[in-house]
Amino acid sequence: MGEFRQNIWAPWRMAYIRSLGEETDDGCFLCRYAGAPADDGDNHVVWRGAAAFAVLNRFPYTNGHLLVSPLAHKAMLADLTPDESLELMTAVGRSLEALRECLGAQGFNVGMNVGRCAGAGLPDHLHWHVVPRWNGDTNFMSIVDDVRVIPESLEANAGMLRSWFAARRGTSGTSGQS
Repeated sequence: MGEFRQNIWAPWRMAYIRSLGEETDDGCFLCRYAGAPADDGDNHVVWRGAAAFAVLNRFPYTNGHLLVSPLAHKAMLADLTPDESLELMTAVGRSLEALRECLGAQGFNVGMNVGRCAGAGLPDHLHWHVVPRWNGDTNFMSIVDDVRVIPESLEANAGMLRSWFAARRGTSGTSGQS
């Protein structure tokens, strides 16, 4: 690096940064998505079951970054019913399969942040992050500048993943709805 820092502009990221810590009249975006199946396309929901759904993260760490969430607004794992727990964990597993087959993912980070101090941006509606990974995907952009290059649009990802889940309707151990 020279004397001056190089800047890379990512204006799409500003919407997320500005939203941190804000309370909005919109409430919980996962509840909005859960209650609006007619808007699944616009919201990038790729799968919907009886108790859970999977949606592409609008602020992804990598291409294909999914959030798997209960339809009901619940903050803690202990709040889930056994049926909700089963469907959620099955959906996480199916998401791994979908990302491996559709995007060629070679590995995954799967986890959740429970509570604001643990890093949860939405602390009152639990959700799993399913982050696909590839060998060498942490290039200099992430290491040097904390910038991520996402090579494919949310719309393209959503179309592929929605088709994958729809083709396997009823085979996931869940309601199989799409």
